[in-house]
Parts: sequence; C-alpha cells; structure tokens
Amino acid sequence: PRLLLRDDQWERIEPLLHGKAGDRGRTGADNRLFVEAVLWMARTGAPWRDLPPAFGPWNSAFRRFSRWADKGVWQTIFATLCEEADFEEVFLDSTIVRATSMLRGIKKNGEQGLGRSRGGLSTKIHAAVDALGNLARFRLTGGERHDITEAANLIDGMQNVGAVVADKAFDAASLLECIETMNATAVIPPRANRKEVRSYDAHVYKSRNLIERFFARIKQFRRIATRYDKLAVRFEAFISITAAYIWLA
Repeated sequence: PRLLLRDDQWERIEPLLHGKAGDRGRTGADNRLFVEAVLWMARTGAPWRDLPPAFGPWNSAFRRFSRWADKGVWQTIFATLCEEADFEEVFLDSTIVRATSMLRGIKKNGEQGLGRSRGGLSTKIHAAVDALGNLARFRLTGGERHDITEAANLIDGMQNVGAVVADKAFDAASLLECIETMNATAVIPPRANRKEVRSYDAHVYKSRNLIERFFARIKQFRRIATRYDKLAVRFEAFISITAAYIWLA
C-alpha cells in the first residue's frame, strides 16, 4: 500500500509516541508502520477489516488505535505541532460531516458528538485555523448546533492574536467582547439586522478562504469527509492525526 510519511516527518512525531526507548512496557518497534496504517484508514475510509495485511492484523491495529485515542496520544501529537501556530490572524468557521446511517443502530457508551440537522445524523467540526492555514484548535458538536456556540472556546487562552476573522454568523456581542479582551481586532461583517453600524477590515476578510481551503484539504481524507466512528474520541483521533499530517506536509 502507498505510504505517506517522509523520514523528516516521522522524526518529528516519533518522540511523541508510546513504546519508544525508555518507556515502560513493550517497545513499539513497528510504530511507524502502525501510524501509516492509521493514515491509510483515514485516507481511504475503509472498514478496519479491509486494512491491507502489509500493516499487520487489522484487529490489533484497531485495538491499539482505540487505546491511543483513549489516552490522548493522537491529540498530543496534534497539540505539540500546534505550538508553532501563527496567530497573527485566526480564522473561525465550521463544517458539517454527515454520519453514515449504520451508526444509528450502534450502541456505545461515551460522548458521541452526533446530532440531527437537515441532512440527517451529522457532526459539526468547529475549527480555528492560524494565519498559515493550519488547524490550531477544533471542537465537535451535533450538526444542529450554531457556529457561535463554540467560538469563544476556540480562541480562549490564545496569546498574541492579531485579528479574529469570521463570517457574519459570528457577529455576536459576546464574541466581540471576548475578542476585545484579547486585545485583538474582530474582522467580522455585521449582520443585516444589526442596529448599530460596525465597520470591519474588508481587505483582511478576503483571507478567510484559508479556512475553507483547510476544510477542503482535510476532507480529502474520506474518514473525515464521512463519519464512520460512533464515539467522539475516535473521530477526534482521526481528525488529530490527519491535521497533524497536514502540519507536517
């Protein structure tokens, strides 16, 4: 099967994985092949049973992926790479991910982040993208949730933010106040029904396509474009490793 990771990319994430020299327990001599297996799953959207034999037993790979998801290993890789984010501009938006109809009959204990919108069962990925077009933070909700509900959480604690750029769906007094307390500039077009006229930098707003381009790129991975995982922690894990790969590209 086609592999994705270059040597320099692997060297950056290898120290963040479990099973390296010095860790307790078994050593992960096959860590690179295992990460490639997870990327293959993310890219193709195939069932775990269809994992090519070259990656090893599918059930072992699935159980290991799930353990790492529960322990936050994939999220740690993503968070570490995000330390290099450029917050001169931060772009906010969300995208809908339709869930496969098979998830309706699956019973799982744990947070799911699923809801019903016009298209049926779905998840919404709320995202903050940095000035270079890389994912900096994300949150999952049901597809019916409004974009503004997670906006403040996405930018909470960010340092040295120059401007927060978003479409008019984010034109809410609470978010504008939050951006002001960060000493950042809100580049958000006013809603048509706004009583107080508010200006914004239309030139900077043109760069908002960076987050749309990011969504287009991450959805090239079919397991992100369609949700096959019932538990939110596993879907988050796939988003994390996919976003991390985009960071490394």
